[in-house]
Amino acid sequence: MQDKLMLMIPGPTPVPERVLLAMAQHPIGHRSGDFSKIIAELNENLKWLHQTKNEVCTLCASGTGAMEAGIINFLSKGDRVLVGNNGKFGERWGKVAKAFGLDVEEITAEWGKGLNPDDFKAKLEADTEKKIKAVIVTHSETSTGVLNDLETINKYVKAHGEALIIVDAVTSLGAVNVPVDEWGLDVVASGSQKGFMIPPGMGFVAVSEKAWKAYETSNLPKFYLDLGAYKKANAKDSSPFTPPINLMYGLKAALEMMKEEGLENIFARHKYLTQITREGVKALGLPLFASDNDAALAITAVAPDNHDAEAIRSAMRKRFDIALAGGQDHLKGKIFRIGHLGFVSERDVYTALSALKEVISSL
Repeated sequence: MQDKLMLMIPGPTPVPERVLLAMAQHPIGHRSGDFSKIIAELNENLKWLHQTKNEVCTLCASGTGAMEAGIINFLSKGDRVLVGNNGKFGERWGKVAKAFGLDVEEITAEWGKGLNPDDFKAKLEADTEKKIKAVIVTHSETSTGVLNDLETINKYVKAHGEALIIVDAVTSLGAVNVPVDEWGLDVVASGSQKGFMIPPGMGFVAVSEKAWKAYETSNLPKFYLDLGAYKKANAKDSSPFTPPINLMYGLKAALEMMKEEGLENIFARHKYLTQITREGVKALGLPLFASDNDAALAITAVAPDNHDAEAIRSAMRKRFDIALAGGQDHLKGKIFRIGHLGFVSERDVYTALSALKEVISSL
């Protein structure tokens, strides 16, 4: 049957009908008074979601664009940075930092395992000359289904005193508690196609006062991703460049839905969906890739010992029109990933698990 595709991947995630209908509206002028009112509302609600009183900049970009902006606006060429690398996206931020001439030192862990906060502590405490200017961490590593201990790593960064903490919260924001102000996070980047429940195309960067001070001395090249321009525009309920108007209609509706549900309920729902997904997979006799202690609340990675992961994905798509994500790089064919973030309910998870049971039996 056509048009019955069920997305159970880490992004894009399912989009609520309420959001789809909002995006179907005719666009209006982005310099009009009516649109300024929408921007003002979005800015306030984004601060609510990020649990911050500071600026949240909205970009017409993916999560990668948001992270690049988070790196280039607050650092200078030759700055020493620590980058956590235990998956595809931690690896990517190291490449981005190197592309802009930063002095990169990676803190690594095996893919599928969490970063060890003590490794960061040792490097930061040894830096008596305060040459480390930033620590770049992926909170929820989408490629492996691991949730890194951001809170503890951040405590060691704060004890250092000089370094900024730059966070990839692309699959954690809106799924797990990320209290930006309470923890004193400096730069937090995310993308629209995950917990925000809207299609790809928007990136968000929350910025602390400490980071804005670093912005004043940053000398890395930037123009479209110059967050200073977005900060000035925010103050006028405007945007520095043409914004994605219809996506912003959708964002308005999505944030309204999230406020109606409430942050605590959102976090509890994602925790519960993670638990039933993991228990369901275990009941099918399939090994999980990440341990329960390291498990992300947005995605579950499965490492089927006796089956090819791509064969499982293919059968799920052909028989049930359910899309699962595959492994990346050396994990291709070895794991598959079940997304359960954003507009996903208990029914969706049980449907996917039931279909997976049928597929495993047939294989």
